[in-house]
Amino acid sequence: VQLQASGGGLVQAGGSLRLSCAASGQIFSISVMGWYRQARGKQRELVATITNAGSTNYADFVMGRFTISRDNAKNTAYLQMNSLKPGDTAVYYCNAVIRRDGQVTYNDYWGQGTQVTVSS
Repeated sequence: VQLQASGGGLVQAGGSLRLSCAASGQIFSISVMGWYRQARGKQRELVATITNAGSTNYADFVMGRFTISRDNAKNTAYLQMNSLKPGDTAVYYCNAVIRRDGQVTYNDYWGQGTQVTVSS
């Protein structure tokens, strides 16, 4: 099972980016998909999560600027980020809780991270 994150880049303050996270491999089902971020010198923190039923959870700092969504048929999650601030600069990691074919338990998987840089 692999998670491939994409969509990061350099944007000016106030701009927007859309991140994608595609899960591939022998996947039976995915329960939760989410995005986390880690700024230089800081711990990794939750940004947003979404369940397979579409229930969402956001960090307080998102404050209505970001929207997480997913396409269950494509095993893909998205993070639409608007009104970006320099403080949003970080490496963004996607996460998914996945049950593989032939297994009965769910396990955590992480993508490789995508850099988001917001200039002032």
